[in-house]
Amino acid sequence: MLHEKAFCDRLVQDLTALGAIITLDHAGAQLGSDTSNLFAWFDGDPTQEPILFDCHMDTVAPGCGIVPYLEDGIIRSRGETVLGADDKSGIAAIVEALRTIKEQKLAHRPVQLVFTIFEEGGVRGAACLDRSLLRAKQCVVFDCGGDVGKIVTGAPGHAKLRVQITGRAAHAGAAPEQGINAVQVGAAALSQMKLLRVDSETTANIGTFQAVGETNVVQAHAFLELEARSRDPQKLDEQLAHMVDCFKNACQQFGATFSYEIETSYQAYRLDIQTPLVQLVAGALRKAGIEPEFATAGGGSDANCYNSYGIPAVVVSTGMQKNHSSSEYITVKNLEDCTQLALALLCI
Repeated sequence: MLHEKAFCDRLVQDLTALGAIITLDHAGAQLGSDTSNLFAWFDGDPTQEPILFDCHMDTVAPGCGIVPYLEDGIIRSRGETVLGADDKSGIAAIVEALRTIKEQKLAHRPVQLVFTIFEEGGVRGAACLDRSLLRAKQCVVFDCGGDVGKIVTGAPGHAKLRVQITGRAAHAGAAPEQGINAVQVGAAALSQMKLLRVDSETTANIGTFQAVGETNVVQAHAFLELEARSRDPQKLDEQLAHMVDCFKNACQQFGATFSYEIETSYQAYRLDIQTPLVQLVAGALRKAGIEPEFATAGGGSDANCYNSYGIPAVVVSTGMQKNHSSSEYITVKNLEDCTQLALALLCI
């Protein structure tokens, strides 16, 4: 069970106080979470196009019992937990921008917020969100490390490969030649496989190689879980086919069999710098006094899902640093800059 309800409930309270119309979808039931994706709508100038802001509510572990503290303009976690700036820094900046708009009675475009669950588990919240609830045609995802100013215009697709190898058990001392060791077969496959940095757009990695048994038995079963990523969809397909072929060849060599499944987590996206959305964000950054920096990412985000839904989406940095570790931190200056970016996007 994913435990995101307490934070979601707090957001519902804060956003309702700001005048939002709140909706929750049913993704939580599908994913085993105690809450669901949160949708919040704020009316604005009807002559302007609505914009969608997205962040995720979950964090990596250890994320319970966080005690943040401020020292010398830097916010850190006092303890062994993450800070949670990934991705609560984006949420905090957006909520503060909306609070500023309400307090100062600023004119603004309509905006929809989507705060997702289970992003850290493979952007599954965004993959399962109720698309019928989406009302905007362009999206800015506040979820990237580094100083505010970065615009991520492209990111890889991602897929997992799960493999079961079946050999033949035998006594390892009395008759090892009668056995087929599934561990040996898996090792032979991996020895022929292109892994880690494959090329400038493609990576591959093995996360699990599991075989448990006594040393006096030739191990008949092994399980492996691998991943591949690429910003080029064809290259991703080719890398996955190569990995499967390595297992096929190794099994043929040793007389083993195997079965596999491929699970696509999200698809790649790439937006030209001249895309209206990219130029909109770049202009908002300049309005906030920040020079934009264009980049591509090595990992996925909710933006991959939105682009696959036909909604152009880019990711912007929020200022989080050393995320996914207990050394995570963020400066107050970056939080302020991120808030100014949100304001500039809304009050154009």
